[in-house]
Amino acid sequence: MATESADYRRLLPGHQNSHQAPANGADVFEDDNLDAPQSVPHNIGASFQRDLGSSDWGFFSSMKVVLFKSKLNFLIPCGFLAILVDYTSQNQGWVFPLSLLGIIPLAERLGFATEQLGLFTGRTAGGLLNATFGNATELVISIHALRSGKLRVVQQSLLGSILSNTLLVLGCAFFCGGLACGKPEQAFRKEDAVLNSGLLLMAVMGLVSPAMLYYTHTEVNLGQSALALSRFSSCIMLVAYAAFVYFELSNSRRRDEASGDQGDDDYDYAYPEISRWQAIAWLAIFTAWISFFSDFLVDSIEGVSKAWEIPIAFISTVLLPIVGNAAEHARAVMFAVKDKLDISLGVAIGSSTQISMFVIPFSVVTGWMMGQPMDLNFHLFETASLLITVLVVAFLLQDGTSNCFKGLMLILCYLIVAASFYVYADPNIDDGKVSHLPKFFFVQQRR
Repeated sequence: MATESADYRRLLPGHQNSHQAPANGADVFEDDNLDAPQSVPHNIGASFQRDLGSSDWGFFSSMKVVLFKSKLNFLIPCGFLAILVDYTSQNQGWVFPLSLLGIIPLAERLGFATEQLGLFTGRTAGGLLNATFGNATELVISIHALRSGKLRVVQQSLLGSILSNTLLVLGCAFFCGGLACGKPEQAFRKEDAVLNSGLLLMAVMGLVSPAMLYYTHTEVNLGQSALALSRFSSCIMLVAYAAFVYFELSNSRRRDEASGDQGDDDYDYAYPEISRWQAIAWLAIFTAWISFFSDFLVDSIEGVSKAWEIPIAFISTVLLPIVGNAAEHARAVMFAVKDKLDISLGVAIGSSTQISMFVIPFSVVTGWMMGQPMDLNFHLFETASLLITVLVVAFLLQDGTSNCFKGLMLILCYLIVAASFYVYADPNIDDGKVSHLPKFFFVQQRR
């Protein structure tokens, strides 16, 4: 999500085209008065100009835009059903899926409010906003899991978000984009893809070091050196991510100025639908709303594992990231179908970069402050899965082109990874054993 905003900044109102410039020559949303835009392009209808420039952004109008515009919002009652089931039934099997379905529209609306606020703050501050709130849902769920002491759920859910974004989401974007555009190949900016791949490899290095130190029994202080190394590495990774955000914002501005800020006709301008303070209020509301549902989601993971006989590792690594990021995944495919592959990569690879370089280290530091021994030791199986995934994706992105076959390869790779977590017995979770594995036709039964 973070890199998507970096690519999408050229579409913002403050980003003029040479053939469509505001009359006063100033950035539309860089004005001193941030409550409403002061100038609009000449090709916008008078009625829209009146609505855009007026202060008639009432509470009920913002509710109409935020709560009733998105078709996903019909899932919001699922969250309240989860609360009802939790208090009225001993069966926790339905609390998890209902909570997860209730969070989907809230995460999508949180992204909408972030984009709306970014239209009033300018490109630099807007980019920082998206970098902060891009994966707010994962961050909120991780903090709740940390408070409950479920460190493995934190690790596996964040790992699953990276795996699903880099393999499943990117694969679907490549595959659907190749089919819809009818071209042998689609092109994207190779430089951005290579930079994000390098950051992913840096994150893998941060995860490999504590795991190797722990499993080779070469720690100076047994059980403590890996934790200390994880906390130090997390601080370094946060500094690296801050430098990356600064580099992306400054480099994007210079690149846009050099190219004359010329974009595609369909995405030259984006206009706010709610006011600045309404966007801030909705950001706070949706963050608190997600936080409230996350309590029930995290507490019901063990219950749904027992009720449905599904390993906790599979729930945390596969189900939670896929369903929780469904709206973001659909957006990546949508832009790929429209041949906007750079934005699709921003959603998939950019989100993975943000999780690996910001959310995971931030979770380690937050656990440190909470007194929880959250570290970067993701165990050998999970770390190896991430390493192989990053290498495969980096190899496929190095030529700056995509096609249907590359997308199909990534999707099939994700199916292999997902299946491996279904038969993975987590040594740290008693209920993670897979004695209940279904007897598939390819499993030979012993008599």
